[in-house]
Amino acid sequence: MEQSDWELVRQCKSGDRQAFRELVERYQRKTVAIAFGIVHDREDALEVAQEAFAKAFTSIQKFKEEASFYTWLYRITVNLAIDRQRQKNRQPLLDRDDQGEGEGGGIEAMPDSADTDPFEKVKDKELGERIREALDELTPAHKAVILLREVEGLSYEEISDVLQCSRGTVMSRLHYARKKLQSRLRDDL
Repeated sequence: MEQSDWELVRQCKSGDRQAFRELVERYQRKTVAIAFGIVHDREDALEVAQEAFAKAFTSIQKFKEEASFYTWLYRITVNLAIDRQRQKNRQPLLDRDDQGEGEGGGIEAMPDSADTDPFEKVKDKELGERIREALDELTPAHKAVILLREVEGLSYEEISDVLQCSRGTVMSRLHYARKKLQSRLRDDL
């Protein structure tokens, strides 16, 4: 029988490293996905996720268990990813073509189906790139809220916990982000 997050956290607080490994295995993919959604770079996303788990491990004694473990971990991840993105925005940007096709994961790295029409593949790749460009135009806070809601499927309350803002702020940011994406992608969808 699989242990609950609460049980694993309590074991971690008692010094059980294996319990923390299990939490890492449980949330690693989602943590990388959240980070990637904000930073749009596979290597940066992996580094953010690793840093988030390291920070969670060193701070586990301070975790008050008022929110769920994954909400706490996502808050750490989102904050680190936003910080990383801000740092990147201060540095000269590389052209997307310089990042290496096919290495970055994300929208265009979805698995190919053997029976997919080549025209559809090209069309999907182009749409994926337009979506990524539209997401890049959002502020980090708006990007985070849209990814947490639409990609991760978190509730407004969970997003509020992750981003440490009110439910109304979450709803407002989500509304703004959706409107911005709709206007940007109107002709594509």
